[in-house]
Amino acid sequence: MTESTQSSLLLRRQLKELARNPVQGFSAGLVDDSNVYEWELMIMGPEGTLYEGGFFKAKLTFPTEYPLLPPKMKFTSDLWHPNVYTNGDVCISILHPPGEDTYGYESASERWLPIHTVETIVLSVISMLSSPNDESPANLEAAKEWCVCELFYFK
Repeated sequence: MTESTQSSLLLRRQLKELARNPVQGFSAGLVDDSNVYEWELMIMGPEGTLYEGGFFKAKLTFPTEYPLLPPKMKFTSDLWHPNVYTNGDVCISILHPPGEDTYGYESASERWLPIHTVETIVLSVISMLSSPNDESPANLEAAKEWCVCELFYFK
């Protein structure tokens, strides 16, 4: 069985599992039924956060080497967040390639592991919306604003 066949079977199984047992906070489906490597997501802003009440669209693009390599995630809705680049790309540890970080910022256990699923990825992103990592921002301006908001509004 080829690597791409294995990854497509795994992705189809995860899609079926999410349809059978939906997870609160997001929904997921294929962009096009003929391509299991391109998923669209709808993420609900978590309660008690600046994003509460919002609905945010995103895409997950999986490599044929999945689950050995992580997917890429990009918000297609505008989202102002310290860990989301202005083009929508999500910067979160579990979506970084496996192994040691060449800059020494993340441990290998924080980065991509083949045990991650669509569910664990999206739940991590929802957690990121609640608790940004402002020490390693992808969007410096959003990180500065987050620190000001946190200082004045959340204390």
